Amino acid sequence: MAIVRWDPVNDLAGMEVDRLHRMFADLYAGGLNRTWVPPVEIFEADNQETVIKVEVPEVKREDISVTFENNVLTLKGERKQDESIKREHVQRSERVYGSFTRSFTLPASVDASQIAASYKDGVLTVRLPRREESKPKQIAVNVQ
Repeated sequence: MAIVRWDPVNDLAGMEVDRLHRMFADLYAGGLNRTWVPPVEIFEADNQETVIKVEVPEVKREDISVTFENNVLTLKGERKQDESIKREHVQRSERVYGSFTRSFTLPASVDASQIAASYKDGVLTVRLPRREESKPKQIAVNVQ
């Protein structure tokens, strides 16, 4: 067993910080809605298309909407709280529930007619292929 030096000032300060955390958690938990912004990853794939991956765990497919208008891709959805869990039985809740909206302005080079979205394992994947005319072309150099 290790001997630990007792530091009453440090222990009191830690208790005060814990009390403040609880106070603010109680204040914001029921009264104000926190906004949920699911994290995204945007990258360019080898086939010259842009891919957007959005983490939306425990969101049902029917609660997700993907729209494209005026070069703006809009993702909307809602994560609903499990009704079987009674609020008074919750000991700690750090997850945010409710609606979310993410919008991305896309370049004119995106072919809107070829946009595809898929949903698997809590990840929404949106593929944004480029128009054929905007893809880089190899130009042959003639030797004379």
